[in-house]
Amino acid sequence: MVQKVDTIILRFENKDIEVEKDSYVHDIIEKLPLKNTKNIIAVYINDALFDLHSPITTGGTVLPLTLESEKALDILRHSTSHVMAQAVQRLYPHVKLAIGPPIKEGFYYDFDFPEQISDQDFTAIEREMKRIIDEDQRFERFVKNRNEALSFFEERHESYKIELINDLAHEKTIYFYKNGDFIDLCRGPHLPSTGYIKSFKVLNLAGAYWRGDERNPMLTRIYGTSFFHEKALKDYLIRMEEAKKRDHRKLGKQLEIFSVHDESPGFPFWLPNGIVLRNTLLEFWRNEHRNAGYVEVQTPVLLKKDLWERSGHWDHYRENMYTTEIDGYPFAIKPMNCPGGMLIYKEKIHSYREFPIRVGEVGLVHRHEKSGVLQGLFRVRSFTQDDAHIFMLPEQIEGEIIKVIELTDKIYSIFGFDFQLELSTRPLKSIGTDEQWEMATNGLENALKKFGKQYTESPGEGAFYGPKIDFHLEDCLGRLHQCATIQLDMSLPERFNLTFINKKGEEERPVVIHRTVLGSIERFIGILIEHYGGRFPTWLAPVQVIVMPITRDHVGKAKNVYQEIFESGFRVEIDDRNEKLGYKMREAELKKISYIVVIGQKEIQEGTISVRKGGGENLGSLKLENFIQLVKEEVKQKK
Repeated sequence: MVQKVDTIILRFENKDIEVEKDSYVHDIIEKLPLKNTKNIIAVYINDALFDLHSPITTGGTVLPLTLESEKALDILRHSTSHVMAQAVQRLYPHVKLAIGPPIKEGFYYDFDFPEQISDQDFTAIEREMKRIIDEDQRFERFVKNRNEALSFFEERHESYKIELINDLAHEKTIYFYKNGDFIDLCRGPHLPSTGYIKSFKVLNLAGAYWRGDERNPMLTRIYGTSFFHEKALKDYLIRMEEAKKRDHRKLGKQLEIFSVHDESPGFPFWLPNGIVLRNTLLEFWRNEHRNAGYVEVQTPVLLKKDLWERSGHWDHYRENMYTTEIDGYPFAIKPMNCPGGMLIYKEKIHSYREFPIRVGEVGLVHRHEKSGVLQGLFRVRSFTQDDAHIFMLPEQIEGEIIKVIELTDKIYSIFGFDFQLELSTRPLKSIGTDEQWEMATNGLENALKKFGKQYTESPGEGAFYGPKIDFHLEDCLGRLHQCATIQLDMSLPERFNLTFINKKGEEERPVVIHRTVLGSIERFIGILIEHYGGRFPTWLAPVQVIVMPITRDHVGKAKNVYQEIFESGFRVEIDDRNEKLGYKMREAELKKISYIVVIGQKEIQEGTISVRKGGGENLGSLKLENFIQLVKEEVKQKK
C-alpha cells in the first residue's frame, strides 16, 4: 500500500489500514477486521496505549484492548475515580481537587474539604455517582497550552492543579478530560463513557499528605473500587472482610512476630518468633538455591558515591537513597544489591566455559519511602531482597529463564501459591539496539512458551534496560502480589564494562539476568501471615509443639516429654502455669501453635500423650515416639 501524505498506515494482524492523520482511535475501530468491536475500549499502537478519544499521531502495529483484559480494569478504575470526584464536587462545591489514580484493586482521589466528612457520607456520594453513570456521559479529551491551563484552574481556585501544571515546566501542551460538567487535568486513558461503569463501591477514608510530604497540607483520601460485573464486586467485598481478619499487622502483634515503633517508622522490629520464621524461610531458600546451582555472596550496605554514579542510581534514584559521609567522602546505603554484584563479577577474568554463573545474595537494602505509604511489612524503608544475578552467554538465555521459572514454581507450590505470569516489553524510552531487544524479548517469550503456563503481555511496560517477566502470586483470597521478577539487563554490563573471554580468545559482554523469587523477605512474610491466617504449616511455624500438664502433679512428666521433643529438633514450649487446662488451650489456639500435647494422670499411667492439632482436630492418645515420627514426616514433606 502506498501511503498518502495526509494519511497514516496502521498494521493489524499483518494487514495495513490507511487512516487520515486527523483521525481519532474511535474512528478506526470499525475498520479493524473483527466480528465484535463493541468491547474494545483502547488500543496499543507500537506498545503505547491510546483510548478511543485520543488522536492518532503515528503509524504502527495495532493491538486492541478489550474489557476482558487486566489493563482494562485500570482504565475502568481511573474513570470511576473521575466520576467519584465529580460526585464529590457536586455535593461539596467548595472542595479542592488533588489527584485520583487507579491503584491495585481500586482507586482513590485526594480532596481538600472545607468541612469534615465521614464514612456516613458515602451513601450520598454513591447515589450521586450512580446518577452520573446513568447519564452515560462521554469522556472527551482536549488540550490547552500552559497559560490557558493555568488560567482555567486559577478561575476555579484549584491550587493543587496549578502546582501540578507548574511542575510540568517542560510540557507545552496540557491534557484534560471532560465528562458532563466535570473537567480534570489528566492524560488518560479513559472509558468511552460513564455508562461502561457497572459495579462500584466507596470503601474508606484516610488522611494523606499532599504529594506524600508531611510538610504539606493533610488531605482527605477517599478509596473505592469498581468492576465490570456485579459478581466480581461482591466477591471482592467478601474477600476484603476476610482480609481484615487476616491483617498481618494485627496477627503480627498477636503472634509476637514483629512490631513497629514511632522511634523508627518503616523499620520493623523482629521479635523472637519472627526471627525463627525468617531464619526457617531463609534456610529453606538457601537449600533450594544450593540445589539449583547457585553460590551465595554478601556485599556491603554502604558504598561510595562513585559506584552509584557509575550504576546510574545517583542521577535517577538519589531522592530514594539514604546518604552519609565517611572521611569527608559521600557514601550511600544501598537501595539495591546489583552494583555490588557487578563488582564481585569483575574481581577476576572469566571464561565462557564458566557460564552460566548463578550468584545469589540475601541483601539488606534501604529506600526512603514517604511516611504516608508505609504499611506494616508490605511497605517498609528497610527490607531484605533475595536477589540473584546470572551471568551467561546469549544462547543460554532461554534455558536459564526456564530454570528460574521452574525454581520459582517449585518454591511457590510448597507454600500453596499459584501465580500469574506477565511479560513486559520494550518501553518508548530505552537503551540498547533493536537487535539486543529482539534477542532478549525472544528469549523470554520462548522460555514462557516452553514452560507452558498461560501469560499476559504488557507492551511497553518493560524496564528501560531490558524486558522482564513478573510473577503475580495469588493468595488464598485470590489477591495478587507482585513478588518474583526476571529482568534481562543491557545497562549494567555496559556501565561496569563486564567481559568474558569467548571461544576465539576475545573479550565479549555477558548477558545478565536480575531475578528475585521471594522479592522482599519482609513483604513475603506479611503475605504468608495473611495467606495462612497466622496458622503456619508445621515446618514453618515459630512454635511447633506446646506441652501442657493438667495439674501441678503432672509437671515432672510434662518436662520429660518437653525435653524429648526438644532433643528431637522441634521448636517446643511448655506451659506449666497453674492455670486451668481450658484457659491454656484457648491461649495456645490464639497463638496458632501447630500441636498441643496434654499430660494428665491417664497419659502417665498408659505411657502416652494426648495430642490436639492446631485448629481443633483431636488426634487422641499416641505414643510419644509415634508422635515425634508423625511431626518429623510432616516437617520433612513441608505439608
